[in-house]
Parts: sequence; structure tokens; C-alpha cells
Amino acid sequence: MDCHPFAQDSILEVTVARNAQNQVNAASGARREMNLPGQVVLVLQGGGALGAYQVGVYQALHEAGIEPDWIIGTSIGAINGTIIAGNKPEDRLARLTQFGNLVQNHRVADIGAMWAGFGNVFSNLEVFTRGVDGFFVPNAEAVWGVHVPLGVERAAFYSTAPLQDTLAELIDFDYVNAKHARLTLGAVNVRTGEMHYSDSRDRNLCATHVMASGALPPAFPALRVDGEPYWDGGVYSNTPIEVVLDEKPRRDSLILAANMWHPRGPEPETIWQVLDRHKDIQYASRALDQAPWQRQCDAMDGVIVHEVSQ
Repeated sequence: MDCHPFAQDSILEVTVARNAQNQVNAASGARREMNLPGQVVLVLQGGGALGAYQVGVYQALHEAGIEPDWIIGTSIGAINGTIIAGNKPEDRLARLTQFGNLVQNHRVADIGAMWAGFGNVFSNLEVFTRGVDGFFVPNAEAVWGVHVPLGVERAAFYSTAPLQDTLAELIDFDYVNAKHARLTLGAVNVRTGEMHYSDSRDRNLCATHVMASGALPPAFPALRVDGEPYWDGGVYSNTPIEVVLDEKPRRDSLILAANMWHPRGPEPETIWQVLDRHKDIQYASRALDQAPWQRQCDAMDGVIVHEVSQ
């Protein structure tokens, strides 16, 4: 574990690479005796079936007696984040596991392209042609071709209508909107290309906000929020730490970002490796780039970055 001090102000980011659960557990256990330096912010990326790793990150924190004060999510991170914010602490792991089993049992990992890049979308023909119960189903209108005008809310290969019932089963939105933990969900405006954050501090949230944050084109269609069409926030910012850095008034924060994509990696040698490396670069956290810029703009009380690597 490397510690990189920056200036005098203080944000703590824990970046968790894939297959690093033992290191996460050790890091979390070490925090049991810590006086946490401010609000605990959990930032959850997009990454499709890789969202299962986020469950392990939350479990490690939960077992260390750490519950987030603020959860920020995009794409699959928006779903997991809302499950956390929408349940009592003692029920969160069970609900996260229930959704994780839905994803894993149907091998949604095989259609990672539906969430990020191309991936091995054709390796599971049943999922590709039939969808996943409780998640998404093929859009019959898409068979007419990619040039047929369907409207932004139907122009996609799949419909995520089944996901709404699944979210209703797993999430108590009354609990979310009671603000036991703050929840912020990122989505990008289809028309303007600008990032938009729906925040439980400012408004009541519902399943539509969650689904808009996970509407990755062209697999899933845009959803409308306040009349505007939105796509998956990962299209614009897959690790939206800037939400915390731009917060006013500022608060000391411990930021824990479950980073499922590798910003650094070896040179790819096959086309398959090229596809994987492309996704890693495109969707990896930009936190280390943001920290020096933010420090120059207006520091908060020191930045310490703990990187837990593979």
C-alpha cells in the first residue's frame, strides 16, 4: 500500500483493483481504530458485472464498522449505491448479494459490452438473444435496423423495463429519501452532453434516476428525468469524484473509490487484449489527475491517496 501525501488538505481515496479483496479487508481492518477525517464518501464506478467487486468493498467496510455518509454512483455503481442507501445497514449486504446473484447467475459478465466497450458480447447466445429476467429484454423494434427512427427512449437493442420491478423489490425509496445517507447519481444529458447529478439532498429520487444512470447506449435506451433524456453517466465520468471536490461549502472527506478498471497496464498483444485495455483506459478513475488540479484551485485539508493494487 503506497501513501502519497498532497499539500495540507485531506481527502482519502482507496482505489481497489480487481482481485484485491484481501488487501481491502486488511486496509479496512486497519481503520477500525482510526478517527475518520470527516464524512465518509463511497464512490462506485460503472463496470457491468464487475459491480460484484463493489459488494466486496462494501462488505469490508461494513465489517470494519464503517458506513458511508454519502454514496455517489454511476451505471452499475448507481444500482449498488442505491441499494446501500435504500436499506438499513443490517439489510444492505443481503440486498446487494441478491442483485449480484441476478447478474452472476445469468452470466451478465459475458455481455460486458452492454455496459462498457465491446467485450465478449457474443459468448453467451442465450443472454444476447433473450436478455436477463428482472434486468433487460430484447427490444423488438430494433430488428427493423439501426437506421429506423424510434425516438431516443426506444433507440436501443434492449429494454430495461424489467429492472424497474427489480429495483422496487430491492430498494426502499422512502428510506432513500429520508436521507439516512446522502445519495448522488450521475447521468449525461443526451442533448447537451453535460453531466447531471440527481442528489437526494436536493430532491426525492426514484427508480427512473437509477435507470437513467445505467442507460448505456446503444444497448439500453435513454430515460427522461424532468423532461430531458439521459444516458449512463459513465459515458462522461465513470468515477465522479469531482462531485465531492466541487461541493460547497467544503467538508473534510474520506473518499473511498472502488476502482474496477486499471489505469496502467501492459502492452496488449492480441485484438482481445486491445479491447480490454481500451476499456481499462476509458473507464479508469481520473482521481490521481484531478487531485493536483483541485489542490491548485482550492485545497480542502490535505490529500492522501492510498492505492491498493493488484
